[in-house]
Amino acid sequence: MAVTLDQTIAHKQHGLVSRIVGTQTFWVLVAVLLACLYLSFATDSFATAKNLYNITRNVTFVAIIALGMTLVIITGGIDLSVGSVLCLCSMVLGVTMHAGWGIEVGIAAAVATALVVGAFNGVLIAYLGFPPFVVTLGMLSIARSLAMVASGNTVVFEFGPDHDKLLALGGGAWFLGIANPVLYMIVLALITGFVLRWTKFGRHVYAIGGNEHAATLTGVPVKPIKVAVYMISALSAGIAGIIQTGWLGAITTNLGAGLELQVIAAAVIGGANLAGGVGTAFGALVGAALIEIIRNSLGLLGINAFWQGTFIGGAIILAVLFDRIRNFRQSD
Repeated sequence: MAVTLDQTIAHKQHGLVSRIVGTQTFWVLVAVLLACLYLSFATDSFATAKNLYNITRNVTFVAIIALGMTLVIITGGIDLSVGSVLCLCSMVLGVTMHAGWGIEVGIAAAVATALVVGAFNGVLIAYLGFPPFVVTLGMLSIARSLAMVASGNTVVFEFGPDHDKLLALGGGAWFLGIANPVLYMIVLALITGFVLRWTKFGRHVYAIGGNEHAATLTGVPVKPIKVAVYMISALSAGIAGIIQTGWLGAITTNLGAGLELQVIAAAVIGGANLAGGVGTAFGALVGAALIEIIRNSLGLLGINAFWQGTFIGGAIILAVLFDRIRNFRQSD
């Protein structure tokens, strides 16, 4: 029996819809939209321009780092050091500019620091076979210690001759009143999504997470790519640190403390699989958005902020449960 063109198109469209609805990212996005709708009616302050501005700006720091973390998780790894790397890069930026150097030199120093840290993690993991958990846990302590050494464990809030430029970089709204950090997040998400979807590097990242041994046999340069993804993860933390420094206008040695848990949660909630092989840039943004809405809504609803960890932890468990159920159905 001949199949018409309309039937073929309808079948493809049905298959596309089924794949989208079957993804974890889709249902997390639905949860975000429903939460926004509920909070808009349940409170008078959620849907205000000021609160929405704060939400979109606050979500960017977790989201930007989650983009880099997603690449690491896709390869089957983990990076626990991102919060401390953010602090270290922020401190390098602040100390460099406080010493009288311009913003360009400060940013270059911060970026170089991030890349060195990421390369160090990647080499130990890829070439020496160290477990990612152990290496990045060690770097979590090392990076924060170095930040304390660099600043003498003091608050840095004067950034030399380019002080105002730095504050404008992180705290301004140069385009249509949208906070600068949001614009940076969108650009970085588009770049990450393009790399994962359309480049050979992205295909190799997924191949390593799907089956590292098979990837090696098919000629994928596994070790260099592993080093690269840890450098990207550290770089994303460094970029977030630069932006957050400009937003806050001051740097303390506890900046980014505990942030790694929120970042990993954002990636996992957004659909990244800790076993490797699965994850998207859009998922990282959606996961970060859900976490920020949870944090924001607690105060608006009069709920003790100490419950934040419970809600986020519960969201992680539900995300993993969803993934297990989906894998169970596919195996049938």
